[in-house]
Amino acid sequence: MNLHIRIPSKWRFAARFTAAVGLTAAIVTTGLQAVEAAPPKLPPVSAKMKAGSGKRCDTRNGLPTAPTTPPDSGFPDNPTGNLYKDTALPRNFDFDLPGQAYDGLQTPTAAQKTEALSKVPGDLDKNVEAWKKIANASGKPADRAMEIYARYFANKENLGFKHWFDKRYIRNQINNHKGSGFERQLVKDYKLIGPDWLCEVTVELFDKNGDKVGERRYDAYNQKNKEFNEFKSNSKLTAQQLANDRVVAKSLPDHKFRFTGAKPFTKGQAKLIDDLERDVRNMRNGKTGQVRGNQRMYNPVPKTTPIKGYSDHQRWFAPACQTGTTQLSAVGANTCGTRGPANDRALSSGKTLEEAKRYQRDANRLDPRGTLPRGGPGGVDFTTMELRYVGGLEKGKGMSYSMRADQMPDPDNNPGFGGEARMQLSSDALFTWLALTPEKFWVNLNPDQPDKVMDAKFGKTDAGRVLLDADLVMKHDFSEALNPDKHPGGRLYWDTAPRRNGIPCFPGTRFWIEPDEAKVREQDGGIYILESPMDVSAQWLDVDYTVPGSTECTDLSDAEKKAIERSVNANIVPVIQERVNKDPKYAELRAVYNARVAAEYIRQQDAKSPTDFHDIINSNDVSAWPIRAPHEDWTREKVWDTYMQSIKEGIEWFELEYGGKLYKQGVGGVDFSKQPKQNIPKAQFDTENRDLDNTTVNSGKSDDASYRDLDTLYLGAGPATDGSGEDPGGEDPGDDPTPTPTPSGTGKPTNPPTTPAPDPTNPGGGDNTPPTPEDPDGDLADTGSNTPVGLIAGVAAALATAGVTLTWWMRRRRTAQE
Repeated sequence: MNLHIRIPSKWRFAARFTAAVGLTAAIVTTGLQAVEAAPPKLPPVSAKMKAGSGKRCDTRNGLPTAPTTPPDSGFPDNPTGNLYKDTALPRNFDFDLPGQAYDGLQTPTAAQKTEALSKVPGDLDKNVEAWKKIANASGKPADRAMEIYARYFANKENLGFKHWFDKRYIRNQINNHKGSGFERQLVKDYKLIGPDWLCEVTVELFDKNGDKVGERRYDAYNQKNKEFNEFKSNSKLTAQQLANDRVVAKSLPDHKFRFTGAKPFTKGQAKLIDDLERDVRNMRNGKTGQVRGNQRMYNPVPKTTPIKGYSDHQRWFAPACQTGTTQLSAVGANTCGTRGPANDRALSSGKTLEEAKRYQRDANRLDPRGTLPRGGPGGVDFTTMELRYVGGLEKGKGMSYSMRADQMPDPDNNPGFGGEARMQLSSDALFTWLALTPEKFWVNLNPDQPDKVMDAKFGKTDAGRVLLDADLVMKHDFSEALNPDKHPGGRLYWDTAPRRNGIPCFPGTRFWIEPDEAKVREQDGGIYILESPMDVSAQWLDVDYTVPGSTECTDLSDAEKKAIERSVNANIVPVIQERVNKDPKYAELRAVYNARVAAEYIRQQDAKSPTDFHDIINSNDVSAWPIRAPHEDWTREKVWDTYMQSIKEGIEWFELEYGGKLYKQGVGGVDFSKQPKQNIPKAQFDTENRDLDNTTVNSGKSDDASYRDLDTLYLGAGPATDGSGEDPGGEDPGDDPTPTPTPSGTGKPTNPPTTPAPDPTNPGGGDNTPPTPEDPDGDLADTGSNTPVGLIAGVAAALATAGVTLTWWMRRRRTAQE
């Protein structure tokens, strides 16, 4: 019989009180040295190889045991510098990432929490191990999900579930597997085999007292050449590792160092290699070649098999998944849509700069092996991300896509953010161009027509918002380009303009943006959008609206008007055109335009054989693609009010040497109705865009797809892996609805709008379609067609058909006040 003796509660209290008093007394009288904080570690000053560390690289990486080390084993050197750059095209290396298949898991419910903590109550670590054992034995996704939840509840950082899953659980798997995959590929490619090569070698570090204070682990070590090797899949070296390398170099003076990266070393990283070489050379009486770098381009490809009910898909660019304004909300795993690196990088980016900086610091702290993609989570300049490839349009397959973006030059201090919003904008724009019939694509900021700003349906989409906002921005840029103090062209215009009463006449011209010739390549079942420049056009326009009290040149002859038009095109237009194609202010317009090119290609393919987009095309239903946050309160009326306010109050003021202060306001528009594109020959494509086809394919597999050694990123996604049981966002291949007649392109250009642009006095028009002229060149295709399916057909030739000319009343009023 077991007897339990229970001490009365008041006695227990008394005992605890006595013990507490006694402890206090001990602290007062003795100082309680045993519980003082341990002294901080001293910095390392010496190093030595750890006995028994390392394992042969060949057997460790699953290769046959080589009896000898090949004579061509190892990495090449650059005889003229410290960094060798391999010019071979990028190669892929695989690594396992099974946890990504569970990215559809949501924050656990109370019931799920109870179940996840049930195996070993009270011991979180043992509870995790119990679930891991169960999941390994059963192979059931439900058990693995419970293991993941158990791990979440065992974490001590109090993070939200999604944050913990993406930034801890998946990051740990990547750290564990990606570095090993890179090592395995380097061992194969550079023949790091035989008895000379050991992997995972450790050097112990000691302080001045001889106490061990740390370790420096090297990925590979050549025993014969005494060369330590560090492998970085993102080519980013850490300050702590380099500091330890200097200690190792001092203690082991006959050992050399090599750093191999799978991406281009930045100037800063190359300098770190040069600095270490300099310091080690100084330690060794000027002996050179002690530190080397090796750059060889690789694309990491994670291996994940989606699991129905557990893997999440994004509805971006997936035609069958566009169902109303809540299309992106997820309750449990979303089984309709696309998966891929483009989606992952967009979703993992911060929504704000502050959040992106927090993510960046966190990621760098947890990345000792250099397995982050280039630049980390903030390495992508999402403002430059544009749709550059669409394909895989077979019935029932949805669509595959690839996005191109620039890298952020300094992501640690200024990381990129907003990837989710930019992906959403491109996807929404694509579907808007497909859904609305082209005569609705016009915007019009004309002081004579406040009731005709833009089509009502188009005005409820982000694509429409972007076009109208760009129109207003261009008007402001026009005013600024006329400033003679800022632009030589502005000075030249005013010096040569016709005059009345000694005062130069204001350029009463309308401006509009229209596509320049785009270069594309149709192959591999899709279209590569290589270049998509936009042109700015200007033309004289008479306007009825007059600001009360203004003085204008109302008696200009036709010859004078034409002279003004020529001067504006020569002196003012180039400034605006440069900004439209490069300035961040027009980045959304460029993204929307690339989606327009892709949409017209889809229209053409659907006309040949119905695609999964068939029911969307010309449906005139844009309810699934509304104006989204943070612009949900945007209205065309607000833009109109801003426009009219700028007319009345002015934008740009400056002094002319032959006059007083001037106030001016420009006019503008966006007309994408003319969309010529040149389908360049394959030989030209291969020469000018070497390896772009492979890069595009790789972009759907790797979150860090290299396009040669350029600072350009490609990120792709597409339908779920065959056999996964997921819906790719297409339709049932058995469905074959009778197609609604949709005109197809002729393979030749139609330089006028495929739907005529509205007359400046009647925006939104286009009932009388003129005949299409024959193509004189014969080598261009039009993204529109010979009948009204052109994309932004009707963004009215002037689209902002009018604005206000120079208003002298403001100058005179101010002069009087002064």
